[in-house]
Amino acid sequence: MVRSLPKSDLHNHCLLGGKRSVIEKHLGRKLSSFKATKPGIGDLNRWIGDEYRSFFDLPDAFEKAVEAAFIQARFDGVTRLEMSIDVLFGNMFHVKADRIVSALKHYHQAIAPGIDFLPELGFPRNKSLRMLLAGFESFLDFNYFRSIDLYDDEFAQPVANFRELYRFARSLGMKCKAHAGEFGSAASVREAVETLELDAVQHGIGAADSAEVMKWLANRQIPLNICPTSNIKLKRVGSYKTHPIRILFDHGVRVTLNTDDALVFGDGVSEQYVKLFKAGVFTIGELETIRGNGMDR
Repeated sequence: MVRSLPKSDLHNHCLLGGKRSVIEKHLGRKLSSFKATKPGIGDLNRWIGDEYRSFFDLPDAFEKAVEAAFIQARFDGVTRLEMSIDVLFGNMFHVKADRIVSALKHYHQAIAPGIDFLPELGFPRNKSLRMLLAGFESFLDFNYFRSIDLYDDEFAQPVANFRELYRFARSLGMKCKAHAGEFGSAASVREAVETLELDAVQHGIGAADSAEVMKWLANRQIPLNICPTSNIKLKRVGSYKTHPIRILFDHGVRVTLNTDDALVFGDGVSEQYVKLFKAGVFTIGELETIRGNGMDR
């Protein structure tokens, strides 16, 4: 039932967001299950390096990963998709920008043409601004990507270091998003929004620790694109029942439900709705409000 409802996925890392069976078939073996040993993204990055990185040594692996992402979104009933590609992926795996754009365009139309797709560029926070701007430059002539996101280690360097990058993206008319408060504090969420002039925050759940910051976000209608399964699997939150999304919702913060990395964590958007309902966190009516938040432009 939930899967058949139109819904958004506004926090989706393309190459980690595909249907696992598609990836495993191309790889020729099962991927091991991900399990974090402590809070943070260290174990996730190790899983990617040890378990998944070699996938991209296979012929046409990039295209297969993009195909798998659109198959997962279509299967999940997603009709509005903001999905990111790492701006440095091409440099790491010798995939040119035109090949990246062509694959996204092709599989969008071939697999899920009914999806309102807004392609996004992701910028890892642990890299230098010079490197990120060089990666950004390779995509500019295509005029294809509609938003940007800053992600990876939230504590790698001050968010102010990326002010120039975000001003440039905004001058191009791009939507500005960034990971903040995934593991950081409420203050870090507000700092990211103010410093980078964000239109939306990826995760942002640290804001639940401050009534003042929640009121500030609510007054400015800054959406938090939250991924409950990811927060639990990365040991930031203990369970669906105790997830701070309820606190944020009750304080008027605009929240949406999203996958983050469905390939790794196993859940699509539909499962987020079902599990929060079964845990007694939200009523059906409240979940419908949250679904509407994601569908609004």
